[in-house]
Amino acid sequence: MESNKIVIYQIFTRLYGNRNTTRKEHGTIEENGCGKLNDFTPSALKKIREMGVSHIWYTGIIRHATQTDYSAYGISKNHPAIVKGRAGSPYAITDYYDVDPDLATDVDKRMQEFEQLVERTHKAGMKVIIDFVPNHVARQYHSICKPEWVKDLGEDDNVQNGFDPQNNFYYCPGQRFSPYFDLYHGSEEPYLEEPAKATGNDCFHNAPGMNDWYETVKLNYGVDYYAGGVGHFDPIPDTWAKMTDILFFWASKGIDGFRCDMAEMVPAAFWHWATDKVKFRYPDILFIGEVYNPAEYRNYLGAGFDYLYDKVGMYDTVRNVMCGHQSTHAITAAWQQTDDIRDHMLYFLENHDEQRIASNFFAADARKGVPGLVVSALLQQNPLMIYAGQEYGERGMDKEGFSGNDGRTTIFDYWSVDTLVRAATRKLTKDEKALKDIYNKVIGIATSEKAVIAGASFDLMYVNGDYQRQYAFLRKAGSELLLVVANFDDQPATMDVTIPAHAFDYLKIKERKSAACTDLMSGQQLKRTLQRDCYVSVDVEPLGAVVLKFKA
Repeated sequence: MESNKIVIYQIFTRLYGNRNTTRKEHGTIEENGCGKLNDFTPSALKKIREMGVSHIWYTGIIRHATQTDYSAYGISKNHPAIVKGRAGSPYAITDYYDVDPDLATDVDKRMQEFEQLVERTHKAGMKVIIDFVPNHVARQYHSICKPEWVKDLGEDDNVQNGFDPQNNFYYCPGQRFSPYFDLYHGSEEPYLEEPAKATGNDCFHNAPGMNDWYETVKLNYGVDYYAGGVGHFDPIPDTWAKMTDILFFWASKGIDGFRCDMAEMVPAAFWHWATDKVKFRYPDILFIGEVYNPAEYRNYLGAGFDYLYDKVGMYDTVRNVMCGHQSTHAITAAWQQTDDIRDHMLYFLENHDEQRIASNFFAADARKGVPGLVVSALLQQNPLMIYAGQEYGERGMDKEGFSGNDGRTTIFDYWSVDTLVRAATRKLTKDEKALKDIYNKVIGIATSEKAVIAGASFDLMYVNGDYQRQYAFLRKAGSELLLVVANFDDQPATMDVTIPAHAFDYLKIKERKSAACTDLMSGQQLKRTLQRDCYVSVDVEPLGAVVLKFKA
């Protein structure tokens, strides 16, 4: 576990540095351009670090299926029928031992360019996280960069068996892959797969539908889904060893952590086995799990994960509060659900899977995210994640191609992100600059205030029940006390926040009739009464927050 507040900045790598503003729907890489690893210059990384970021999650590093032709570099072409979008999904891996050629300035030196990026990021004072995609691979997976002693996935499979504990894939013996769509997709020859392999989202038949992950194949970790999910883990399944070798390969590149895609679709027994081996050799490496089932949280933490997405709890709740669908009291219930594992929950308001706050599908106004940011960043000691562009109010309302207009920033198409381009060219609007200043301030408080980094938290909502659109809590470490009030309402709020006697006892707060304090958000110097069961008066701007710092 880290000793400081972790702030992860997720960057969709091929979009981040792209300054091409053609933005043609379904455009090629030549038409719409593509960001490169080399766009992360020392000065660009320095700016990210200055925001308070501790870790960069470079999304989409490992080579994945694409409609762009790299056959001149010895990379097999992918059939367009089984690639989502021109650029392809970064979660349809075609070679676990390779770097995505789209990201390289010199394709032949793509791994070297990645290694140099890791080095530059470390020099800038940040750590590197990359995706590990363990549950599924692209339908045409074929490694050309694997070490000589490694056998390719599926190379030794017995394809006559739907399930075999030592197979890497699941099969539909005697059946051809027959999805809902045209298998030509503009190509002269149709895509053929016989016998059909099971599809990545646990679709164990030969005819996946439009909403299935039809471009991917499910990996077999020894669980017999045809027999109701029975595990066959002794002897160790072949897939376990192959996937652990891949973790070792990337860990040897000097990265600092893995964000493990759909981790809960892979048995916890594998994670326990693999993380134990990887952490023995690389003790400081982090495993961050995308796990959506709260009933499985403790199981996967016990299997070696350091942090898990808090999506169906905190994210969904804060989103509902921001949109006016729930009272702020729901936030209390959300954190209480994971209170015993609170330091292991990763809070966020945006990522590549979720809609942008400013999109019409979410809050339609980036400012509505500010109180949610304050709560997510300051409530606990746990990590916070920001998605690149969030800090400028990126709307995600582009119709890019395969992605369509859905309020998300595409992961399938060649594109450039409007706010990121204008931030790089110093053309942000006044409102965007103001929002960025707020993000800098809140993240700065989260990463510099001892009460946030290492302090106890005390929820004040149970004694302030009248407030339905504001959320108040205390943080304390040593002699420093913070009173945080976030206003989710678009009207100003004048509040009398009661601080109960129990808070004084629990946090060991000294009572004072006239206590000097500073609002860390505005810099304003104030004096307030700090006494048991008395109230502290605060004025909070619409969609704003106050963070009063007392010497307690």
